[in-house]
Amino acid sequence: MKRYSNKIKLEARRLRASGNTYSEIKSILNISPTKSTLSFWLKDVVLPPNYKEKVKGLNESNLKKARYKAFVINRNKRQEFFKNIRLINNSVVKGIRNINTAKIALAMLCLGEASKYNPKTTANFYLGSSNPKIILLFLQLLKCCYDFKQEKVRCTVQCRADQDIKALQKYWQKITGIPKSLFYKTRIDPRTKGKPTKISGYKGVLRVDYFDRKIQLELESLANLIYNKLCVNGLVA
Repeated sequence: MKRYSNKIKLEARRLRASGNTYSEIKSILNISPTKSTLSFWLKDVVLPPNYKEKVKGLNESNLKKARYKAFVINRNKRQEFFKNIRLINNSVVKGIRNINTAKIALAMLCLGEASKYNPKTTANFYLGSSNPKIILLFLQLLKCCYDFKQEKVRCTVQCRADQDIKALQKYWQKITGIPKSLFYKTRIDPRTKGKPTKISGYKGVLRVDYFDRKIQLELESLANLIYNKLCVNGLVA
């Protein structure tokens, strides 16, 4: 064990009486005795009246630093986690340009979001969503998989009574690239009259109709075949 001179001990006592903490004393004197050694040296030193407040402030400051450090560590871990996920998925997403892969994606999207075949309705099917990503995926996958014709598209904005109809139409026209001439009259939900829209940034729902019954039937057939392959017959090697 390292031995310290009386001069060091006396200086440590003076610093303690001035209100310095153990850590501050060791730093100022450039020494490294154990906590029990310091406690023995300083056991009868009278602390100044403001010492408790000082320690309280230091504890709060150290807690803030520890929280920030933990935040930075967790943020870096999270960023690394998402980076690894993107690396894994980058190789997967390259296959979306393959027409068969794209058709499966479109069939699954339509299974969950699009209207279903009804022989009594007109020769169109539609998908509606307030999420621009879903709308764009629907249109882009149609273009990727089929001989997409824009003139077969009709769009309808569905909104609340207190919303700006013209602004919503411009928004969805810009998002989709579909001209105004292919938009039906906006539909206002009558149940929303007198009820203010509470969701900030809500742009209503866009319904996209595509007039091609053959594509609808093909996609529904593909979805059913996938279901039968995976859920009825089980995975086949």
